[in-house]
Amino acid sequence: MPALTRRRRTAALAGGVMIVLAASQGAAAATPASGVTGTILARRTVGGTDHVLRELVIAPGGTTGWHFHDGPVRAVVKRGTLTHNAADCSLDGTYRRGDVIVEPAGHVHIGRNLGSTPLVLTAVYTLPHGSPPARDAPNPGCDFQ
Repeated sequence: MPALTRRRRTAALAGGVMIVLAASQGAAAATPASGVTGTILARRTVGGTDHVLRELVIAPGGTTGWHFHDGPVRAVVKRGTLTHNAADCSLDGTYRRGDVIVEPAGHVHIGRNLGSTPLVLTAVYTLPHGSPPARDAPNPGCDFQ
């Protein structure tokens, strides 16, 4: 899988988004994300592609759960710190205010707010028409959720 990239805010504010449900390790049924709320700011379909702009808030201690997206997602951190782990359990990014996150399609990951203040992201999903913002993935064997 391609690695995530990190850029300073000068890249652009039209970033990507995360919305998630999580699956328990080895379980077939998904469990909801913890402490995550999302608000759709704009949505547009062009050709066969949906473009969705969202604001996400992850409460302190909150998690997106393990998931992936059918298309690329770009997000900018407006407030707080996002801890981002890949499916091999490695830390693949710590993102702070002004950082831009780029998630390629199919990249299984989890986002967590390990801080003491709410994490706020503005994100843009670029998805095949009709796709959900995120698809659940089981915990790949990491000792955190």
